[in-house]
Amino acid sequence: SHRRSRHSSSSALSSKKSEDANENNNESTRFVTNKRCPFAQKAWIALEASECAFEMREVSLYGAGGKPDWFWELNPRGTVPVVAVGSSGGGGGGEEVFADSDLILDAVGDGRIAADEGGGALSPSGELSNEEKELVRKWRTSISDRLIPVGKSAVLGGSLPKLRSLLKELNGMVAGPYLAGERMTLADCAAFPFLWRIDQEFVIGGKDGGAAEEEGKLRAWLDNCMGTDSIKRTIPVQGWWWWW
Repeated sequence: SHRRSRHSSSSALSSKKSEDANENNNESTRFVTNKRCPFAQKAWIALEASECAFEMREVSLYGAGGKPDWFWELNPRGTVPVVAVGSSGGGGGGEEVFADSDLILDAVGDGRIAADEGGGALSPSGELSNEEKELVRKWRTSISDRLIPVGKSAVLGGSLPKLRSLLKELNGMVAGPYLAGERMTLADCAAFPFLWRIDQEFVIGGKDGGAAEEEGKLRAWLDNCMGTDSIKRTIPVQGWWWWW
């Protein structure tokens, strides 16, 4: 479950179609999300940055209305994000369903969730050097295995120095201007929703406690991301949740 932040308010079921969706294409990509969820946001960033044409549908994760039946049929676990790729109008029978944010990132990276011709800001995994691939892997692991639990502990009253120490270590991993170098990769998609939330609560690269120097590269990366259109479009404007 997700802890509601103090910035949160109620959300309702909504549906919209991406401006880039190609209605003449027999293959369609459906993205089911909740815009307050950080795991859903990392998938959304990957879809936007790859310029994949997709139809977005938002579901409410809480409240008396519950989740709709069609969503439970798509993902019996009842979690977002979900991406379904298949024949439009086929009743879902021919769809391939990716019901996990990391699976979605992998599928965007290797082309199973197809980008438009010419691609976008996101570099396909196959075009990265071995060194870049290893740095992307390291970043994704560091976010999921370290930042997520350490950040949660700090927010809930645990050790803030432990979080600051981790941020200093992560700062040293930033290649710049993006996490793995000159090009945007899946590392940026995976990291931004969580580091953005940490920044909202504790201010990454702040002036006090030496953070400006020890977290300076992370601060520059966050600022760069917030100026990148495909990421900027995903930043919550009506409240957000933590990752628990």
